[in-house]
Amino acid sequence: MDPVLIGLLTVGLIVFTVVIGFHICIALALVSILGLWMILGDFSIPVQMLGSAAFHGIFDYAFSVVPMFVLMGFLANLSGAAEEAYDFAATLLRKLRGGLAIATVMANAVFAAVTGVSVASAAMFSKISLAPMLRSGYDKNLSLGTIVGSSVLGMLIPPSVLMILYGIVARESIGALFTAGIVPGILLAIIYSLGIWTMVKLRPSLVSEGACRGGNLPADKRVVLVTATKAVPVISLILLVLGGIYAGVFTPTEAGAVGAFGALLLAVAKHRLTMSALWNVLLETGYVTACILFILITANMYSRMIMISRLPDQLCRFLVGADFQPILVIIIFVAVLILLGTILDSASIILITLPIMVPVVQAMGYNLVWFGIVSIIAIETGLISPPFGLVVYTMKATLGDEATVEQIFRGSIPFFLMMLFVLALVIAFPGLSLWLPSIM
Repeated sequence: MDPVLIGLLTVGLIVFTVVIGFHICIALALVSILGLWMILGDFSIPVQMLGSAAFHGIFDYAFSVVPMFVLMGFLANLSGAAEEAYDFAATLLRKLRGGLAIATVMANAVFAAVTGVSVASAAMFSKISLAPMLRSGYDKNLSLGTIVGSSVLGMLIPPSVLMILYGIVARESIGALFTAGIVPGILLAIIYSLGIWTMVKLRPSLVSEGACRGGNLPADKRVVLVTATKAVPVISLILLVLGGIYAGVFTPTEAGAVGAFGALLLAVAKHRLTMSALWNVLLETGYVTACILFILITANMYSRMIMISRLPDQLCRFLVGADFQPILVIIIFVAVLILLGTILDSASIILITLPIMVPVVQAMGYNLVWFGIVSIIAIETGLISPPFGLVVYTMKATLGDEATVEQIFRGSIPFFLMMLFVLALVIAFPGLSLWLPSIM
């Protein structure tokens, strides 16, 4: 059988195995071995290559960035950073109609700078911000949509686990990707906030009159000062980590270590770090890190199989021969990523598609840092889309009987459209993602 056809069939087989319940690591390993066996005709070769990938796939200092940022996120979560960011934003915006919803977006943007995982943001803010919004007379669909929409900021605003995975797969600078995500992330948060304000303006019934006068939130200056003071440590942590990277003081790996230590001090200062809590944080960090590194090992194997099959090379030749406009190819890739985002998790999509897409995009002369940001926005757009948006089901699992899947999806529709608008802007104006890296 033609190696290119085998490579194409393995892509479909991986998607199928993940959809029916295989873990992405197992699917990548099994399908890669099967594909190499069919291409090379010798079963011993793919087995030896798997062993080589297990050693060389993660044998690099740069990979230590993974456990450092994961640990920082867990410790920051333990310190109560999300609650403090939300309380501060909610207090500042309490008199603005729709202010609590906008505060959820702002707090998610701050929390994104220490977590890097959308599902974590969705689970956290489902507990923190839904009840205050409902008590203040906010429409339930608007409240749910605000949480699910703003949670995707976790993957776009650095540090981001997806950016780390993309940087490793595409062999691009993780620091450059972190820098490139800042302007699109802030832009998305602003678009969300303007969108919420516009929806409330056009449909005043979405927010009760009491909510515009501050709802149940206290309004005196002392409370504003107290909530601002509580938010200072987490904001300082963000400035330390990201500022150190952009100023050239730290590499991303060193910044992760500094951030983890800073988050540890923050948790200690808040008197939330017991021995049992620290043990649980270390265990969770170990579980997540092992999972990510296992994914990277099998992804390395899959990338080798795809390159041996010559599928990216043939796809590039086909697109050039068919005389497709390069921007049309990008739009097709983006549509595929959004579609896959409705049925697969973010990491799986990156590991399955990018070994094929990246060589093609590079051959067409596009900047891979820009394409990384475009890919992440497209994937996250799919994660809030029906019928199987992962973030939506994470919220449902967190809320239980408080909300139905249909309600969450219905609330997410305006935010889905706003994400598409921002995605179109980043595609049309690459400078939105490339300007900041160019001046750093």
